[in-house]
Amino acid sequence: MIYLNGKFLPMEQATVPVLDRGFIFGDGVYEVIPVYSRKPFRLGEHLSRLQHSLDGIRLQNPHTEEQWAGLIERIIELNEGDDQYLYLHITRGVAKRDHAFPREVTPTVFIMSNPLPAPPAKLLVSGVSAITARDNRWGRCDIKAISLLPNILLRQLAVDAQAMETILLRDGLLTEGAASNIFIVKDDLLLTPPKDHRILPGITYDVVLELAETHGVPHATREISELELRTAREIMLTSSTKEILPITQLDGQPIGNGTPGPVFQQLDRLYQAYKLEVMRGHAPRQ
Repeated sequence: MIYLNGKFLPMEQATVPVLDRGFIFGDGVYEVIPVYSRKPFRLGEHLSRLQHSLDGIRLQNPHTEEQWAGLIERIIELNEGDDQYLYLHITRGVAKRDHAFPREVTPTVFIMSNPLPAPPAKLLVSGVSAITARDNRWGRCDIKAISLLPNILLRQLAVDAQAMETILLRDGLLTEGAASNIFIVKDDLLLTPPKDHRILPGITYDVVLELAETHGVPHATREISELELRTAREIMLTSSTKEILPITQLDGQPIGNGTPGPVFQQLDRLYQAYKLEVMRGHAPRQ
């Protein structure tokens, strides 16, 4: 069951006009929200990021935070599975094809749920591989835009190389993954690039930094050079659907000793414990 423009209905019954600007121009934004034990994970932060994306494309939010919460609660109820991930998709709406913003057009709002499997345990033990590529995306990567063709092409490079992710480099600096944020460990310090227009502000990224701060893991946010990436003791990726995964091979070369390192293992334990507290309703509201 999905939600589309005021109606809850089966996916196969949902249709969108061909002149929707999301279809014609990719003129819209999206958000992904993990759900654990039928509870959305850090909903407030996800809705704040959605608002940031809407502001970035100058599209008025079609719903209040309370209305979004109600729609999300209903979608969770209508779909099976304690663990789900929700996909929210908002476009500027249906209008004649013209690059300029149309006037008095109702945005298209779509929400769907998908199963959210836990990362396979074997990947937490063995780690995953990644490749690098030049970051050739546009200059507003902080907007979660639905026009994802550059990310798709970069992600496909990893698929072609039988790797989990493509790590992106711009002007000799690490930005992020094609569909993830990236952390490294260098000289016992957990490092990640700062939030700016070059990266998507990840919710899991925030959680990892909060856990590091709370539990005394030495960390910093700063620019990371390509050399630092390639000589890191540990590399890990974070995302709402993959949580935290260790990268143990980069461009065919082992990272550290080729196995998940102690900082990843500590952060993964802390993340799983925090997630359990959230599921039980005991974690403080961020």
